[in-house]
Amino acid sequence: MSVTEMGPLEQAHMQSAAFRAAADNTKVSATHWHIALANGLGWGFDGMDGVIFAVVAPQVIKEFAVDLTTYRSGVQIAMLIGIGGLYFWPWLADKFGRRTLLAINIAMFSICMPLVALSNSFWFYVGTYALVRFSLNGEWAIGSMLVAETWPARLRGLVISADRSAWGVGAALAGGIAAYIVSEFGWRAAFLPPAFIALIAIYVRFMCPESPYWVRTKDRRDRINARVAAGQIVSAEDRDWMGKAGKVGIKQLFLPDLLASTLLSTFVASTSVIAFSTVGLWMPLFLKEAHGFSPAEYGTFYIWWGLVGVTGICFAGWFIDRLGRRLGFALMLAQATIFMTWWIFATDKTTLFWVGIVWGWGFLGVWGPITTYTAEMFPTRIRGVGNGFSWTVGMFCGYVLWPFVSVYLRERTGSFQAAFLLIPAMMILQAVVVWFYSPEHAGKELDEISV
Repeated sequence: MSVTEMGPLEQAHMQSAAFRAAADNTKVSATHWHIALANGLGWGFDGMDGVIFAVVAPQVIKEFAVDLTTYRSGVQIAMLIGIGGLYFWPWLADKFGRRTLLAINIAMFSICMPLVALSNSFWFYVGTYALVRFSLNGEWAIGSMLVAETWPARLRGLVISADRSAWGVGAALAGGIAAYIVSEFGWRAAFLPPAFIALIAIYVRFMCPESPYWVRTKDRRDRINARVAAGQIVSAEDRDWMGKAGKVGIKQLFLPDLLASTLLSTFVASTSVIAFSTVGLWMPLFLKEAHGFSPAEYGTFYIWWGLVGVTGICFAGWFIDRLGRRLGFALMLAQATIFMTWWIFATDKTTLFWVGIVWGWGFLGVWGPITTYTAEMFPTRIRGVGNGFSWTVGMFCGYVLWPFVSVYLRERTGSFQAAFLLIPAMMILQAVVVWFYSPEHAGKELDEISV
């Protein structure tokens, strides 16, 4: 495309060498690696945050003298507030771009984490946790979109998955924090190291360009609006496009051309979060209550669980780019279902440790296909809102509603075993729906998938 054919916003961005590199989807440049690194760091922070809150749960419950039901309610309130970030930040990103908001998210998360260490009551702890989740939930959603909109289609699944694998690195680091810092200095010390992450926001702001897809969409919207305001003729294609783009974001998701994508993306997000929430919230308590694991033991377990999960996510990303999204889903979900079921019924610590690490390979690995899937399902004009809507519903189902089920089963049976048994059933359901009803987007450019 020549400069004269570009809109004014794209012409301005083209003055940046980084933007020109990101706009060229025929080769991979240093700029592409900067974007991938920024998104990977976001996922790493998410893994660190989630596991830190899980591994300190027994100590927090003890220090603030709250029962499990009260703790569950506090987590649900924090997650409900945090879930708003899943829609709010991507919605802003559709309006104002991806890059700056990604940097703001990282800085906000880094500031909020040390505040948790200052908690003088359980409800102060819940409030600061809510702020952490509100900022962090937008961070990885925006980062995934920026990767999807800049990397070549032939590598999109691999790179998004490799970035997603950084969650496992963050989880492993959090396991190290639990095993060595929490055991020695108490749970509050776990929230101090993330304060240094704020420096990465500066890196993101200066090294990562804006999404070329977003810039072109903004130019197209402005051009059509200017022609309409001047009383000029607008093509039928532009009128049809603007008829969709001009509607309120949520309404666009339920137009005939996007309804199936919205339902499928929301289903995948919801079942994924429901399956993960039991693990994310209650696995340390399950290992402690049912099997006598100490903080050092389940901290060590998390180190290896997270690192092995990294290999699963990277493998899944390579696999889905070569053999397709649907087959990748089926493979990882089948592996996780078989070994998780074995682990749930295990009784000795050695089996729990090693089989747990094995099921983590597929259980974490499938999140590469999952995040690639939801990022591909919507056109650029509504990608942030669509992605945000799917994950907002998913997180509400998984972290606000589902804990009632998990804790109810634990109270009735005396263990989280029954709650964990529902996870393989959820994964089988997801595999069936994705296999029979989902489109195959491997190797396709985003504009080829939807406009």
